[in-house]
Amino acid sequence: MLLDIEKSQVNSRAFCWNCRQPEAACYCASVRAFDPEIEFVILIHKIEARRRIATGRMSHLLLKGSHLIEGSDFNHHPLVNDLIARPDARAVVLYPGPTALNLSRTSVEDLRRLTLTQPGEEKSRLIVFVIDGTWATARRTMRLSENLARLPRVCFDPVRKSAFQVRKQPADHCVSTLEAIHHTIELLGESQGFKTARREHDHMLEIFSMMVERQKTFVPVRPTP
Repeated sequence: MLLDIEKSQVNSRAFCWNCRQPEAACYCASVRAFDPEIEFVILIHKIEARRRIATGRMSHLLLKGSHLIEGSDFNHHPLVNDLIARPDARAVVLYPGPTALNLSRTSVEDLRRLTLTQPGEEKSRLIVFVIDGTWATARRTMRLSENLARLPRVCFDPVRKSAFQVRKQPADHCVSTLEAIHHTIELLGESQGFKTARREHDHMLEIFSMMVERQKTFVPVRPTP
């Protein structure tokens, strides 16, 4: 589900309403959406939703079966609560904390148990909620949204510095939403039936890199003093 943005916020130049980019920077023709065998729910803050280079929106376009929902307090959001309550699924939130399951330090066999309720039962669908925004807005969302705060948390150890060179990261361990989702698929995919060896999910990084390189050409070069 794509977000509606007031058309008055966009100037008269040609614009793609799918990726929210000017026509010259539209990447839709390069998108190859794939099914990660995980249902991602990207909760995008309204400030982030209005950024042209929001990687949560890009992730949504690349992930089949994903959801993109705008807001900051999801306590009474009908779709969010329906997804949490789904009897055929197990919901978790990608958010660090002392109780979070570290995916980087958990075996594939133990990760498979994330979606097994009772021995012998059929494996359920894994739903991963991801908060798209700054760390400050993400903390606020978790504070306001008691339904999300009650969910089991998962996290991971970043393996490299973010390649999001056109947005300043608060610390070396911080990565963009797209990079976080890609690494979550890398760690969780095999346990959920996604064949990581096929490297379909690396297409996310290809589109992301293309967008970053294109945005870098728009950054004005400061004259040398």
